Amino acid sequence: MTDGTGNAGSTQRNKVIHVASLALTKTGDGLIDPKLVLSWALNSVGAPQATIGLLVPLRESLAMVPQLVEAAWLRRIAVRKFVWAAGSAIQAAAVAAMAAALWLLQGAAAGWAVAGLIVIFALGRSLASVSYKDVLGKTVDKGERGSVTGIAGSIASTAVLAFGAGLSFGVIPLTLPAIVIAICIAAGLWLMSSGLFTLLREEASTSNGEEAELDVTSVLSYLRDDPQLLRFTVARFLLSATALAPPFILSASHGGTAGTQQLGSLGPYVLASSVASIAGSGLWGLASDRSSRMVLIVSAGLGAIVLGGLATVLLSNGGDPLPVVWSAAGLFVLMMAYQGVRRGRSTHIVDMAPEDARSAYAAVSNTVVGLLLLGGGLFGVLADMAGLVVVFALLAAMCVAGALVAAGLEEAQAS
Repeated sequence: MTDGTGNAGSTQRNKVIHVASLALTKTGDGLIDPKLVLSWALNSVGAPQATIGLLVPLRESLAMVPQLVEAAWLRRIAVRKFVWAAGSAIQAAAVAAMAAALWLLQGAAAGWAVAGLIVIFALGRSLASVSYKDVLGKTVDKGERGSVTGIAGSIASTAVLAFGAGLSFGVIPLTLPAIVIAICIAAGLWLMSSGLFTLLREEASTSNGEEAELDVTSVLSYLRDDPQLLRFTVARFLLSATALAPPFILSASHGGTAGTQQLGSLGPYVLASSVASIAGSGLWGLASDRSSRMVLIVSAGLGAIVLGGLATVLLSNGGDPLPVVWSAAGLFVLMMAYQGVRRGRSTHIVDMAPEDARSAYAAVSNTVVGLLLLGGGLFGVLADMAGLVVVFALLAAMCVAGALVAAGLEEAQAS
């Protein structure tokens, strides 16, 4: 492994920096969680539900869709850690502005301001995402990449667990000033990670003229020319069911949409999600270094079991609200599956991609999945029209299909 120094000690240093930087940003993600924290804050200032409903789709989709163009630009950058650092700094600024908007504005003005800032946040996130896998591949040895991201996820999940417990047990008051302070802390964490990441020892990438002229059409050709990349992208989209399902679990327990729930009533779900992240991040990270393909298959199976089980229970009880303990347990298993999907897909695409095409592979997959996820709001329409049983059954079917598609992937960790 070369990292620009030829020194094994520098590889260990890089691993520490990766873990610390990712732990900071992932903790920030938990402190501003749009499904919980930002939704509660916007509700508290009287923002319309239309703006609250935009938060998650905007963040997820716009963090991925621009990456196809960004990847072509990234190929011209020799030292790419600075791209990740810039993306993190943009996210820090956007989150700080969200805190100011929540403190200074009310009603629709606050809602639209935060929705607009989520767009800026997502664009910064896209820069970080498109550059990260390439930097990870250049600075951390194959066989250790999954554990690096897994350890960072476990550290962040522990911090978010403490935050959720504080909210649930009244240690942290459920007041707007307290939440604004938490959001400000999140902005500081992103800023710290930006500075820390620049300390990585990264070997400069070499680029020939052909690589520098990479455009959207030539990047898309990767899907045509590499059937494994196409299969991976399809599997990844199908397994996004594990990310789309949590709001419907909350709805099945409480009635209504997740965005209208008071944060206090979501305490058990925050804790269940955090515990799953702690348990799953390290476990799935280590497993992904052995077989990211198998991690995707097993995670898909877990998702199918819990979502199919929820559909069956709701069908048998006539659609009555689920007890909190049942739905929280279901959320825990689902979030374990979600962690597996995240770790598996991240490790798989880094290990499957040719060394000089990691950014392009990541960008193609992210962009296609991001465009498809723009239609994720249709599940909410389907829930209103056909009920949660149909939604859970469809999401479970997506997991089953995802497992079948992932089974056809090659072992990316094979020597």
